[in-house]
Amino acid sequence: MFIPKLPLLSYRCNALLTAFIGWLTFSGHSLASEVEHHQFFSPTLGYDYPYSVYLPDHYDDQMTDAYPVVYMLHGSFGTDRDWVSRGNLQQVADRLIRAGHIPPAVFVMPGSRSWWVDGHNEPARSAFFNDLMPHIEATYRVGQERHLRGVAGLSAGGYGALNFALERPELFAAVAALSPASYAPLPPRNSSAWRHPAFRNDQGQFDRELWKSLNYVEHLEEYRLRVTPRGTEEEGDLSPVPLYISAGRSDVYDAEFHARILRQAMERIQPNDVRLDLYPGGHTWQVWRASLPAALNFLFQYVGQPVVEAQAEED
Repeated sequence: MFIPKLPLLSYRCNALLTAFIGWLTFSGHSLASEVEHHQFFSPTLGYDYPYSVYLPDHYDDQMTDAYPVVYMLHGSFGTDRDWVSRGNLQQVADRLIRAGHIPPAVFVMPGSRSWWVDGHNEPARSAFFNDLMPHIEATYRVGQERHLRGVAGLSAGGYGALNFALERPELFAAVAALSPASYAPLPPRNSSAWRHPAFRNDQGQFDRELWKSLNYVEHLEEYRLRVTPRGTEEEGDLSPVPLYISAGRSDVYDAEFHARILRQAMERIQPNDVRLDLYPGGHTWQVWRASLPAALNFLFQYVGQPVVEAQAEED
């Protein structure tokens, strides 16, 4: 029986068509997550609060189980769009979720004019806790329990994320601080903190006392008391908030030095719950993009994990 052969051109067209269909399938899947940009009126600020939100593939606001949520804070003079436009958060989250390394989750990227503090220009810390978090939890199907929340940030956002976790450890399962601007006792002279309106008083001068009073060092003792087992019925034991830190080895603000100091301080309190990764590079998006997958993998070792109930002691 004679079977005619297809012309070479037909084979090529067929191969191109197959490749194109495959590309559409892959492209459609990789772009199935959504990033939305919104704002809402903040009573604390007295004006609209902007935020961006990443919703995973097949996000369902009617599902029974709530999604884990991670709040991602931007750096000094940044915006709510930085993590997506410059940090590749959508692509990284898509890839990690698709590979099964992290669960489908919601990422909230708020915008702030401050360093995530109640500073001289706006009460950013209060607006985050009093307005943003309740708004997100009322708008999206995200968890409202500690084990379903994480917080992360870069540079000034790392400073803010660390402070939030230390001040309110009952709210977060884990924290990641990328090149955190948590400088002690004062920021280096080339840091934007010296000229940021959050820390400049009415005379236009850097408020040293405000910086010291808001920095992580001031939260350490109270945090230690809250997460150190007391062994009494009156004081419930609160587990530590695991901390991921990263920094570039060539950071112009000496982020590696300050990250090591931070790690030492935190390891005195929670020796098994601190990780520091160092990367080649400076205080740049190259370093933050490189460390983001490790940061998210670290966070989701705790965020979204089932709560282990303590077993009652047998008589």
